[in-house]
Amino acid sequence: MAVLQIIRNLFVPTEIVEPEIIVPAAPTVYEIHPLTEKQLKEVMRLNLRCFKKGENYNKHTFSFLLNEPATLSYRVTTPNEEIAGFIFVMTSKGTGHITTIGVAPEHRRRGLAQKMLLYAEEALRKRDIATVSLEVRVSNIAAQSLYRSLNYTIVQRLNNYYNNGEDGFLMVKPLF
Repeated sequence: MAVLQIIRNLFVPTEIVEPEIIVPAAPTVYEIHPLTEKQLKEVMRLNLRCFKKGENYNKHTFSFLLNEPATLSYRVTTPNEEIAGFIFVMTSKGTGHITTIGVAPEHRRRGLAQKMLLYAEEALRKRDIATVSLEVRVSNIAAQSLYRSLNYTIVQRLNNYYNNGEDGFLMVKPLF
């Protein structure tokens, strides 16, 4: 059983997150910048806040993504360089795969996820990547609605895709 726990710890962070009270951030302007290993701790903290009941990446996974040449990673920041969101996109053989996207709870409902998706899609087009895909929980209706509004289409149901046994949808979008 100890071996199983060690393996699980590779995929699930061990840090315990206390419940937080979300106070919407003051209105501001946002910019998108590359995300580098310099922001590793900051993106890990935000990831835990974004996906409290979901799949969380650990330090090793984020470090891999940030150092993998075929991965695009971006952050949305406020004027004082506070990270408000992030997106990671892996590329391979003419396709892009959005591995994770998150927006800080206090910055939600401001179009940041859409802004990051469109930015990442344009970066993929510039690399002549023709298709992008992502997975989304069957229960995450808000995210599915966003993806549909950006012309992503559900192409497959993924049974027991998430750690808690929930199904997911594979969504795909042509970029050209």
